[in-house]
Amino acid sequence: MKIQDKILELKKKKNAVILVHNYQIGEVQDIADLLGDSLDLSKRAQSTTADIIVFCGVHFMAEIAKILSPDKMVLLPDENAGCPLADMASPEELKKLKASHPDAVVVAYVNTSAQIKAQADICCTSANAINVISKIEKGKEIIFVPDQWLGAYVAKKTNRELILWSGFCPTHMRIIPEVIAEKKKKYPEACVILHPECREDSLWLADEIFGTGGMLKCVKESNKKEFIIGTELGIIYRLKKENPEKEFYPAAELAICPNMKLTTLEKVLWSLEEEVHEIQISKEISPKASVAIEKMLAIK
Repeated sequence: MKIQDKILELKKKKNAVILVHNYQIGEVQDIADLLGDSLDLSKRAQSTTADIIVFCGVHFMAEIAKILSPDKMVLLPDENAGCPLADMASPEELKKLKASHPDAVVVAYVNTSAQIKAQADICCTSANAINVISKIEKGKEIIFVPDQWLGAYVAKKTNRELILWSGFCPTHMRIIPEVIAEKKKKYPEACVILHPECREDSLWLADEIFGTGGMLKCVKESNKKEFIIGTELGIIYRLKKENPEKEFYPAAELAICPNMKLTTLEKVLWSLEEEVHEIQISKEISPKASVAIEKMLAIK
């Protein structure tokens, strides 16, 4: 029996649902019940009747699933699949920053730990960050944590001053202006789509700026036939699969997240068999983090 068949059999037996992020390796994407970005996956998993969620992504994503579905068992196939960006936000340092700006509204990007979300007033995604910031009362100080480049992009788009954390995504930092310019020269007809986690001088070269969900929609609806994609390379597998008549070129071949590549079919099977590694969030942290997420979801 193929490993994919073993996973399918065990998934049915245990009433599990497999959530897979767009950056995962192709063979893991192929076994997904739900494929998408971190928050979208967790929201969709809420409405399933599954008892177990296997989250093929990184730790903060599995935490979101647990926060939104506290009665479900949430498993992360590789316990070492973390997020360097999320790790750059220290709960202790955020507490100090909040003390220095006691009236500030704290906006936490979803790429943060549950402990950071618990200190936040509201969360945001790369897709809705502009809308979230726009809804905050004018004149209010705003602390934006942890991605400085997403924060700078949102500040520019909303004409608001943000107190920015000095975090960044190492994978998106590899998408530098020089390599984008080379790709534009090589593929002059291609549409350049970059993720807003890219540095500001890279975003200047973009035709479109979207998170992963927006990229998928943009490509599907575009009349263009060629695209330069500036985000983690895993998404290109899905883009090619859903748009076989179009061509995709990575803005930077080095834009690979090693944490996203830790999940394999073998680890998914093992996680289901042994029910490891289960995500647990303290009763003190989870309700507070849930409030910040729910506030974001309430914004239209």
